[in-house]
Amino acid sequence: MAESAACPAFQLGRPRYDQGSFLGRLRHFIDIIDPSTLFVSEKQLKECIKLLDDYKHGSLPPGVSDLQLWEAQKIKQAIIHPDTGEKIFMPFRMSGYVPFGTPIVIGLLLPNQTVVSTIIWQWLNQSHNACVNYANRNATKPTPTSKFLQGYVGAVTSAVSIAVGLNVLIQKANKLSPATRMIIQRFVPFPAVASANICNVGLMRHNELSEGIDVLDNNGKVVGSSKIAARHAIMETAFTRVVLPMPIFVLPPIIMSYLERLRFLQRNRRLLLPIHSIVCLITFGLSLPVAISLFPQMSQIEVSRLEPEVAMATDCKVVTYNKGL
Repeated sequence: MAESAACPAFQLGRPRYDQGSFLGRLRHFIDIIDPSTLFVSEKQLKECIKLLDDYKHGSLPPGVSDLQLWEAQKIKQAIIHPDTGEKIFMPFRMSGYVPFGTPIVIGLLLPNQTVVSTIIWQWLNQSHNACVNYANRNATKPTPTSKFLQGYVGAVTSAVSIAVGLNVLIQKANKLSPATRMIIQRFVPFPAVASANICNVGLMRHNELSEGIDVLDNNGKVVGSSKIAARHAIMETAFTRVVLPMPIFVLPPIIMSYLERLRFLQRNRRLLLPIHSIVCLITFGLSLPVAISLFPQMSQIEVSRLEPEVAMATDCKVVTYNKGL
């Protein structure tokens, strides 16, 4: 009985955990961002896909447990894009977001940044974000490369402009003591990254607003294309991308400003960078699943709120759409 409670009966294409609750979504996304899936071999991936295909066609070998099927689906979802069916390049998977993004976060939060170093780290961060946004987009409609480049340039420009602008203002604030100036300067990455993230998501996925995204009925059948659902998807993703950097770029400066006052670290300054890196890694690792769990990836919307032509195409009261990550 305890085993069945811990591992529910497998349902193909359905999440293992209840997506109606925050805790269920958190457990689901902890699976999605599990870095261990980065080490899955091509052979293991093919075996997982075959196992799921066998289940779908009713030809499952005897002795396969629900746990094995859930694990196979977890691996497939972490590596394969749900709309294109293609492998997502490893650094741009959600499971690679923390391992590949942490060095950039560490760079952004280094004290005593120059204008050049600020530009480089903000550029690297937005380049990584742009690629992650594109790799995990809703791909039910083709997106021209020009839109991707437009979003990328817009995000980099906004991030660099805000970060450099705030740094220049802080440097010119003569009333601030050098220590206060350095502390405030450490918080500059947050407004720069948060505003650039909104710009990035909006510009990268602007095509969805004009083309709409597919909405599905209870059976997973495409009912139609909705611009209203696209607007909801982009707003939810943008909100997530503002919440995500909040603890990442606010907590480490607070923690480090306290740790740096400790006598032990004042005597061993070379330990500051490794400790700073660990603090960033832990904060990033904890923040990511919480931020992306705010909304289900497969979100629902009432048909009555959609375009009349979409509402007329189905008897369902609620339809589903892929929000993207």
